[in-house]
Amino acid sequence: MAAMVRDLLELGSSLGFLDEISDGFLQQPDAVDPSWRALLTDGAGSGDGARPGDGARPGDGNGRSAMPAETRAEREPSGAPSGGDGRGNGQPSNGRSQAITAQQIAPRDASSVRPGVVTMSPIAAQATPSVWPLVNAYRSRGHFNARLDPLGLLETARLERVIEATGIHGLPSATLAEVLAHLRSVYADTVGLEYMHITSPARRSWLAERMETQLRAPLPAETRIRMLALAINAEQFERFCHTKYPGTKRFSLEGGEGLIPVLDAVLSHAARLGAIEAVLGLSHRGRLATLEQILRRPGRDLFAQFEDVEPEKAMGGGDVKYHLGFSTDRADANGHVMYVSLAFNPRHLEAVDSVVVGHVRAKQIRHGDFEHRRVVGVLVHGDAAFAGQGLVPETLQLSGLPGYRTGGTIHVIVNNQVGFTASPAEQRSTPYCTDVAKMLECPIWHVNGEDIDALARVVEIACEYRAQFASDVVIDMYCFRKYGHNEMDEPGFTQPLMYERIKQKASPVEVYARLLVEQGAASPDDIAAMTQRRIAELDAELEAARAAKQRPDAPSMTAMWRGYRGGILEHPEDTDTRVPRTVLEHIAASMAELPPGFAPHPKIERLIEQRAQMGRGERPIDWGMAELLAYGSLLHQRINVRMSGQDCSRGTFSHRHAIITDIKTGLEHLVLGHIHHEQGLCRIFDSPLSEAGVLGFEFGYSLDYPDCLVIWEAQFGDFANGAQVIIDQFIISSEDKWKRLSGIVLFLPHGYEGQGPEHSSARLERYLQSCAEHNIQVAQPTTPAQMFHLLRSQVLCPVRKPLVVMTPKSLLRLPAAASTLDELATGRYRRVLDDEAADPATVTRVVLCTGKIYYELADERARRADATIAIVRLETLYPWWPHLVAAATVERYSRLAEVFWVQDEPSNMGAAQFVAPRVQALLGGRPITYELISRAESASPATGSHRAHVIEQHEILARAFART
Repeated sequence: MAAMVRDLLELGSSLGFLDEISDGFLQQPDAVDPSWRALLTDGAGSGDGARPGDGARPGDGNGRSAMPAETRAEREPSGAPSGGDGRGNGQPSNGRSQAITAQQIAPRDASSVRPGVVTMSPIAAQATPSVWPLVNAYRSRGHFNARLDPLGLLETARLERVIEATGIHGLPSATLAEVLAHLRSVYADTVGLEYMHITSPARRSWLAERMETQLRAPLPAETRIRMLALAINAEQFERFCHTKYPGTKRFSLEGGEGLIPVLDAVLSHAARLGAIEAVLGLSHRGRLATLEQILRRPGRDLFAQFEDVEPEKAMGGGDVKYHLGFSTDRADANGHVMYVSLAFNPRHLEAVDSVVVGHVRAKQIRHGDFEHRRVVGVLVHGDAAFAGQGLVPETLQLSGLPGYRTGGTIHVIVNNQVGFTASPAEQRSTPYCTDVAKMLECPIWHVNGEDIDALARVVEIACEYRAQFASDVVIDMYCFRKYGHNEMDEPGFTQPLMYERIKQKASPVEVYARLLVEQGAASPDDIAAMTQRRIAELDAELEAARAAKQRPDAPSMTAMWRGYRGGILEHPEDTDTRVPRTVLEHIAASMAELPPGFAPHPKIERLIEQRAQMGRGERPIDWGMAELLAYGSLLHQRINVRMSGQDCSRGTFSHRHAIITDIKTGLEHLVLGHIHHEQGLCRIFDSPLSEAGVLGFEFGYSLDYPDCLVIWEAQFGDFANGAQVIIDQFIISSEDKWKRLSGIVLFLPHGYEGQGPEHSSARLERYLQSCAEHNIQVAQPTTPAQMFHLLRSQVLCPVRKPLVVMTPKSLLRLPAAASTLDELATGRYRRVLDDEAADPATVTRVVLCTGKIYYELADERARRADATIAIVRLETLYPWWPHLVAAATVERYSRLAEVFWVQDEPSNMGAAQFVAPRVQALLGGRPITYELISRAESASPATGSHRAHVIEQHEILARAFART
């Protein structure tokens, strides 16, 4: 106990516990444990650095005066304050310790004490025994004393009177010894539960009732045999792979085989509680066993991955076997059928978390599951990753937000007590790896992975809690990692003591099998038969894999993805994105209608009137209106639209105002919400200040909703830097690695307008550098009409590719950057905008550009009245269609002598390095000069001086029009 108390003193999260001890001292000083009483009876120590429990006796060491309290009280003035400085901090003005005796403090009236105050006093010594403090102590802190660690490395703390009204659910009357035994078995044996951080009394009571009545209830014999069989299957699978493919990376589950029965139980209980689909996300450890046992992918498919059949099929693409996903219909032991998907996952730990949650949300919307019961998300984590990866709290933070909630995710942590080569003390600053989850006020179970019966009961309670309260739940399964981080590592280099103990340790499967034999639930012959049957099955699967001539390929483009295409296109595919003018007029009019009595801000009221004029053709269409008409026209066609991002409902630059607010009531109105009585679902959410988490969520959403326009908007383009892992490892490469298509749209504000290095560039060069095999689209439209048709084509075209849009800032209100209603009604998206004002007979120089610099170039040309220069805009930079660029340049102008690429960005950024070799290839052997006009090469995207920016911009324009 001394060790546990010392640990608690060192934890900032335990101040509430210290308050309870202090309250108990104020009421009954003599009933408080002597070590606490000595501490509370004294003021500040003498400063020798000793702590309670360091070996000194209470009262005669530890930096405190050994003088009896009564003697000290005699030497101090009556009614002395707690501290000599009058501030109650326990430090006297003369620097000497001043103790406070219990007699100097007026005890609080017992009636004012809340039930459950912990006193640490021996119950047997009380005149009227009360077990409430004991019950509360086990409920609150029993997890500290739980036997969690199968290796025995964790340091944990180590009466015949009948108690009536024990306060324990299911135990109305018992002896004190029985009370203690029951509480220990529930809260401090192989299971520890943290739930006193939950503020809701109803939720705490629910958990106490389930724990105290269900946790130790006997499991049905068939359930235990099933769990044993699953654990044996997992163990034998890992041992088989270890024998047949020694030294090959597979990230073995050995030591944590309990994960397989846990996942089986999670899916079974979720199905029992009404779920028809589940999405799983887990990193590499145990992934192969999960694929084979939980998703029931044939072992021959996995062994074929080891055998590396048909390697030529994987050239330039694919992924390693322990990153692959799979989907299947799965029937459980109760006959419930559930569609289960294991999400593809890159090597980056926890990157898949928000992607899975987005998957779940999309499936729930598709099923009309607004109560979040029919689709459930399950995330399997490692202990080090759960504590260390920022995507974990980002994903947790989404759980209760309207735009992202899914009714709770079930988190399972495979706690190996080591991360790669680092010990827990090197990985986190908290006692548990799960402490970050406390911000959700969700229950956290810590379970010894060898007690598979307890794991089964915990899963049952956790799933019921999730269904009852639509809350995340966390199951922290303590186990061990038999080998190193992978099968080629030597763990003895860094954890010699741990791995010496692991060498002598029976596996969790052997421990559980021995228990069932001892209890008569299974016989040694039964276990031997299960093992032999499993080995024979694996041998047969391996033989089939070695006989296979083709690489196993999981099905793709099924279900809602039928009819959509990916791959490399030989020619651009144009889609009819026109909308009848009458429909556009109707949409514009409906957006201008406000609910009766609605009071918008006066500036918004003027904006609404201006938009009404745009809808009638009385005013040019600006950027915000074109966007809203694109969304409205899709909604009119019953296509869903979802957008999220920081401040996206208004727009960072106050151009969108898709949601407006009543200045008197605070009520919000979605202007796209009443276009048509059978319109598509429109949802626009201001996201939390999270990039990786939210973008991962939207990407996951897009994977299950190809027929929805899904948009993530960065507040500024550079904010996407915080989501780079999602962009690189999912959006850019998912088609190549996993044959998974996505139509997600990224809005990244981009433009050099003197706003400094952080809010100028969306790092266009990064996306262009990642372009290959038509994996994504990168566009920078320069007119509202172009934006309108681009957004519509993203959903209406059957080709599905992520779309990265460099959206404007100053162009949002630039009069020259406006369109007409007819351009929306009768036009189309053009990937290259040639110069319709230029005369091919006089042009000798073509200036190629993209984005807002076009308007500055056009103004400069008009000022100079130079008819020899044509300005061509690349609206879509990738996919690169050479014939479109050629048609607007070398093929159009017979006297062409010079081609300049002009950009705002420094020469090492922007599109310069991407465009140069492609344009030069177009020029071929023609006697045409190519030149780059840009800012000088720079380590930073832009200057922080507005005046310097203006000077640089003038230099770019001067060079673009200079004549040698």
